[in-house]
Amino acid sequence: MFRWFEKRLDPFPPEEPQEPPRTLLAFCLYFTRGTWRYLGTAALLMAAIAATEVWLFSFLGNIVDWLSVQDRATLLQDQGWKLAGMAALVLVLLPLMILANSLVSHQTLMGNYPMRIRWLVHRYLLKQSMAFYQDEFAGRIATKLMQTALAVRECVIKLIDVLNYVVVYFLGTLVVVGIADWRLTLPMLAWLLGYILLMRYFIPLMGKVAEEQADARSIMTGRIVDSYTNIQTVKLFSHSRREATYAREGMGDFMHTVYRQMRLVTWVNSLLYMLNGLLLVSVTALAIWLWINEAATIGAVAVATGLVLRLWGMSQWIMWELSALFENIGTVQDGINSISRPQLVNDRPDAQPLLVDKGEIRFDHVRFNYGKEQGVFEDLHLTIRAGEKIGLVGRSGAGKSTLVNLLLRFYDVEGGQILVDGQNISEVTQDSLRQHVGMVTQDTSLLHRSVRDNILYGRPDADEDMLIKAAKQAKADHFIRDLEDAKGRSGFDAHVGERGVKLSGGQRQRIAIARVMLKDAPILILDEATSALDSEVEAAIQESLNTLMQGKTVIAIAHRLSTIAAMDRLVVMDQGRVIEDGTHSELLERGGLYAQLWARQSGGFLGEDVE
Repeated sequence: MFRWFEKRLDPFPPEEPQEPPRTLLAFCLYFTRGTWRYLGTAALLMAAIAATEVWLFSFLGNIVDWLSVQDRATLLQDQGWKLAGMAALVLVLLPLMILANSLVSHQTLMGNYPMRIRWLVHRYLLKQSMAFYQDEFAGRIATKLMQTALAVRECVIKLIDVLNYVVVYFLGTLVVVGIADWRLTLPMLAWLLGYILLMRYFIPLMGKVAEEQADARSIMTGRIVDSYTNIQTVKLFSHSRREATYAREGMGDFMHTVYRQMRLVTWVNSLLYMLNGLLLVSVTALAIWLWINEAATIGAVAVATGLVLRLWGMSQWIMWELSALFENIGTVQDGINSISRPQLVNDRPDAQPLLVDKGEIRFDHVRFNYGKEQGVFEDLHLTIRAGEKIGLVGRSGAGKSTLVNLLLRFYDVEGGQILVDGQNISEVTQDSLRQHVGMVTQDTSLLHRSVRDNILYGRPDADEDMLIKAAKQAKADHFIRDLEDAKGRSGFDAHVGERGVKLSGGQRQRIAIARVMLKDAPILILDEATSALDSEVEAAIQESLNTLMQGKTVIAIAHRLSTIAAMDRLVVMDQGRVIEDGTHSELLERGGLYAQLWARQSGGFLGEDVE
């Protein structure tokens, strides 16, 4: 039974996520698609339960009247069938409605509904541009994803529950009490007016504080996660106290919102208690006065008093449900600011897969300045022939990394075009473009998974022999065999820690090289690929890299010029322009910037102080 209800709603919908709306209502409706039939079913069941509970109080009034006027000897004969029917309602029908509502709410909705939101948001954020992730804490983004998914669920479900109870329960109460004596409804209507005014004033204030609190919570979490992610740097510079202070500032800002929220809670709790007290006293006093004047029965007094006591508890529940609703609204609105952002780099609707036969790359009149008026490239021309191996040379800020980022389409060009085998990369799918490019970076980042998973990331369908061969080519098989993690997993099954923190820089680099070797893409980018390796290992891997580069178009970036001097061609960049182009020997003969850099190298590395 439980499993059947749990499978009614798919937690992982297959449709491609689109940019979510930026308004609260549209945002919630967007992520509620596919769940309305179950929300509607739960709402109808809740309404039936609320109506039944109100009717129970009305029947209680009848029992009181029967006991006051009926003969004990004939009570069961006259009213027995009604009492038996009520017993069946309480013992059978009402529990069945409660069970059905709980199955729909808890088995179908409570788990699957927010997971659908997480799944859609996560897939949407995975396609965000690099600029998006450079502007945010990773922990902050993850926190907002988790918080927003739960907050949307709570907003929708709490709103439906509250409306159900307010409409069904309060209107039902007015009807039942009004049937007993219409004058008993007057204090209730006055109470309702005061209750609405109380909520109208305090709940928006709570919602505003809740939005600030959600943002402060994500900042606090982001700061803490940032410290843990970079724990090696923290310890290296002995900045534990500095990081504690940094986190405390975030915690202090969060606590400031908590104090403001709790002050509002105290005011609301006190004022609502006074309002409920006035309702109880006024209704009870009026009911007794009507009974004294023989205008109301004892049953009417019991019904009115009982329903007021029920409303007392219900009003507390509704107030906290509404305050929680507005708190979740604040969380959703805060999440919208991070989630509902347009994707800066998108595939065109008619985008086709990239087809690479040769591997020629051409930068044609490329302009790119990170959205600023001027900066990196104004009119870049560069052609890399199919199978050619070039070295990119230039001081920091010359535009080397930007050129690579544009080729990988982490950013879209602002002018001109980049062609691979004559195909404009802005007109092909991003996945197909990157499938044809292998890259080893200077700052190697590994996934917090096994060595096997990290190497197979280059080619998930590779078999065990291909995996081992790639590891051997990268000179990584020896140290992999000796690896063992805290859970006893060893070799290729050992986990490497967050960002590969359990491995040395050279070990991470060799796993990254094995990953690219396994991918075997026709275009290869080496960005300081051997910078983390010692001389002996570098010499061993260089032979493997030479094998890897055969038949590929290669772009190599290196500050250590000796590692790229043997390339087919060297391209010297400065201030976003190609200023020299030729072989190592040709560039030395020209006596230009490259010759100066070569002459001024210190310990084999590019000098940054060359004028």
